[in-house]
Amino acid sequence: MDKIILSEMDANFKNEIAAQPGAEHFKRCFTCGTCTAACPVAEVNDEYDPRKIIRMAILGMKDEVLSSDVLWMCSRCYTCYALCPQGVKFTDVMGILRDMAIKQGYVPKEQDKNVRELDKFVQDLRCHLIDGKLHPSKDNEKKISEMINKELNNKW
Repeated sequence: MDKIILSEMDANFKNEIAAQPGAEHFKRCFTCGTCTAACPVAEVNDEYDPRKIIRMAILGMKDEVLSSDVLWMCSRCYTCYALCPQGVKFTDVMGILRDMAIKQGYVPKEQDKNVRELDKFVQDLRCHLIDGKLHPSKDNEKKISEMINKELNNKW
């Protein structure tokens, strides 16, 4: 990342976020890293770091935050919130940031709907994979393969 020049950042961005229900305490974050350490997405994606997203928002990096693909990676599992010593509702903050990204034209308005449908698919696939491991069969393998192929062909 290049230098961050604070005078070029949106100093009110953090206040816009904190004014939304669910994000009242997000400025309390002191970057302890508990959220990132517990996050199932961060475990498999090195670019996903809840602590970094909060820090960027607090610094006023509005364009960088609202245009970032990482906004859509959150699985909304609430693990971060459950473990945060400061009570930051990161999952709610991510929802707010997603809404802002849509309303302010950073992403198409269908993006949230598409991601929610994909989240549902991923949970369904997870259940089928677990069932397939517990009860291996050609029918389970076929079902899983069909699900994946169908989703891969589903365009946004």
